[in-house]
Amino acid sequence: MNICVFCSAADLDAVYTDAARDFAELIGKRGHSLVWGGSDSGLMKVVADGVQDAGGKLIGISVEFLRDVARPNADEMIVTPDLAARKALLLSRADAVVVMVGGTGTLDEATEILELRKHGMHTKPVAILNTAGFYDGLQQQMERMEAENFLPLPLTKLVHFATDGAEALDLLGA
Repeated sequence: MNICVFCSAADLDAVYTDAARDFAELIGKRGHSLVWGGSDSGLMKVVADGVQDAGGKLIGISVEFLRDVARPNADEMIVTPDLAARKALLLSRADAVVVMVGGTGTLDEATEILELRKHGMHTKPVAILNTAGFYDGLQQQMERMEAENFLPLPLTKLVHFATDGAEALDLLGA
């Protein structure tokens, strides 16, 4: 399975990097490939290292203005002209999506993927890895959206929240 992971390219606290490393190792050990933003820095690097060290394949999709931080030893690296093309290609190359901790870029990717799923533009499973409660607020907001009829389908048909990498992969059928 090609698993797209959205996450930060920032250097983060061990609570996030340790969980990311464990999750990445599971991806590789289960024979899956990582489809990710291609960066060789921060949490993106931690995930790529973990997948590669566990025998998984790396499919990087970078963007022109970040070419200089793209991972040099990915199995495949594609550089797109802009972020919109990058997001479209990330989704097209994935069988499933996992959203890990991140900033505004990660949130942008997550909301676009969920909006496309909501409108039936893809049916790929999406899990949010809620490490250390990072996405508790988002989960609460989405539950409120569902309760107040802002979502045209049940939340469980849109996204799953997982507390660890093993649960995320299980929810994806991976």
